[in-house]
Amino acid sequence: MPTTSLSELVEELLDGCRPLPIVSAGLPVLRQAALPYDGQLPDGQLDRLLRAMRETMHNAPGVGLAAPQIGVPLRLAVIEDPAEVATEVREARGRVPQPYRVLVNPSYEPVGDARAAFFEGCLSVPGWQAVVSRPERIRLRGQDETGRELDEEFTGWPARIVQHETDHLDGVLYLDLAETRSLSSAQAVADHWSQPTPSAAARSLGFPLPGDHGPEGRRGPRGTP
Repeated sequence: MPTTSLSELVEELLDGCRPLPIVSAGLPVLRQAALPYDGQLPDGQLDRLLRAMRETMHNAPGVGLAAPQIGVPLRLAVIEDPAEVATEVREARGRVPQPYRVLVNPSYEPVGDARAAFFEGCLSVPGWQAVVSRPERIRLRGQDETGRELDEEFTGWPARIVQHETDHLDGVLYLDLAETRSLSSAQAVADHWSQPTPSAAARSLGFPLPGDHGPEGRRGPRGTP
């Protein structure tokens, strides 16, 4: 896509309503790899876009937002998590406060073999959640909004946020990685599966968690394959 077209797309978006409209699953922009950011937007316009993305993330509310989720096919994302959760949830999920960050051209790789599985949702798939097994520790590479190189390790919930948003930039939704038997409405999660870990949901809905190796860990409830 020509640079002028991207800049015009962003300017039209910024001239519209606030918070920015979030693209729902089913549109191609969420299923295509985003373009590497290499200065296609003037600095002032980039700053305005990032501020609008942060505002939209807060309003949703969410803890991350990738540019394709507002229809902009660039490798940009913002993350921020105050982690205002109960102590047992914080300890089980490794959910610690994550300050506002901008990720430019991020990529990640697992560090070690440990994995963790928890329910995830997505602003582009409203009303639903599912359990996703992800690496517990990752190494992030990329840049920030000033062009400074990033090379950091993340663990726990911050690592999950980085993976989720970076996946968006590769055209991947969390549902692609989820245990499909765990798919639940947000209301069902609130009513039945709000425990710190998804162990109860796994037993009742019949899906495996990391470390489940026996037949019972690979099968659904009794009488199901």
